Amino acid sequence: MSHSRDVIDEQTGEGVGPESDGRTVTLPTDLYDRVDRRVPGTEFETVDAYVRYVMEEVLLHVEREGDLAPRVDEAEVRSRLRSLGYLDE
Repeated sequence: MSHSRDVIDEQTGEGVGPESDGRTVTLPTDLYDRVDRRVPGTEFETVDAYVRYVMEEVLLHVEREGDLAPRVDEAEVRSRLRSLGYLDE
């Protein structure tokens, strides 16, 4: 797994490079603090990098799970509901 990291200009505090043009997400202070305490024990250098990685992993998992969800055939559902007496012929 590769991890992208932002490069921050120390004078302006702004990101530079290909990863810097993004959106800002605000985290509750307690959640930010929890992540901030975890960063030193990881390979990530910033809270932003850690949160970005976690979000990418969660979304990847959810998107894959959606692809694996069974497809429902409406005709089969109607047929089954009819056989159970929930729908009129």
